[in-house]
Amino acid sequence: MLTIRPRRLRKNPIIREMVSETRLSKHQFIYPYFVIPGSKNRQAIEAMPGIHRFSVDELVRDVEAGLKLGIDKVLLFGVGEAKAEDAHSAYHDHSVVAEAVRALKGAFGEQLYVITDVCLCAYTTHGHCGLIEHDYVQNDPSLEVLARMALKHAECGADMVAPSDMMDGRVAAIRSKLDANGFSDTPIMSYSVKFASAYYGPFREAADSAPGKGDRKSYQMDFRNGRESVREALLDEAEGADMLMVKPALAYLDVIRSVRESSRLPLACYNVSAEYSMVKAAAKAGFIDEQRIVVENMHAFARAGADVIISYHTRDLFEKGWM
Repeated sequence: MLTIRPRRLRKNPIIREMVSETRLSKHQFIYPYFVIPGSKNRQAIEAMPGIHRFSVDELVRDVEAGLKLGIDKVLLFGVGEAKAEDAHSAYHDHSVVAEAVRALKGAFGEQLYVITDVCLCAYTTHGHCGLIEHDYVQNDPSLEVLARMALKHAECGADMVAPSDMMDGRVAAIRSKLDANGFSDTPIMSYSVKFASAYYGPFREAADSAPGKGDRKSYQMDFRNGRESVREALLDEAEGADMLMVKPALAYLDVIRSVRESSRLPLACYNVSAEYSMVKAAAKAGFIDEQRIVVENMHAFARAGADVIISYHTRDLFEKGWM
């Protein structure tokens, strides 16, 4: 006769809720935004249904609407800046991200937590995440430009900077630059474990940041490697990162778990563009129940060990009451 019956704790919704091991909170979510120059401009991104590029004035309006739903953390990507070999527009005082940070903090102050992506791909003529010499992305010369970009964002009021370039030593370079200029309290969320992934496809359209030549495999991680992810994460922790990140998320739950078990820092994951777009496409075709799939995916990220989830689904989760 059976005496051990796990189904006893699955009998009805009340008991299932009581013993659930993974719980989501609205406080875990960050909503990404793409910011463009100009005014009164809101552009739909075809590859990412429901996601847009916003001029700064339209961004402020949309963020205000999100705040009313409880979306109080945003991640900003600059799009459409003047591109140059030296990526100088990345740290210009009037770059679109600098202007967006000023506008958002001016409008919402401490109600809104503003995080900025720090990378050169959208600011270079070649579309790579660092400076190029002899057809190769140069690591150390790129660090100063990245650090200047992060400093400019902090000067404009960014609450946190998030380097996504995957240059070796960039966390230390940014930490040093911030500290030397009076921004020792500005935290760094490092894209510590960022793979060279096909899951970024729709993002290339959204951010106009596809490499003009070659690929990013010499600096982004090989998706076949799991143990290396822990090494990358611990290096960034040692350099002064305040939060780590794994990107992409859905195909890398094992990596999220490995990093979670190896570090005591808060851990974020990035539910990237193709992960989002594939769900939207399948839901539109009637192949899946969008709400159930999205909620299941979010729980999977948290169950694997993510404390923070960056997702384009955030607006739907909050607006439609999916959580």
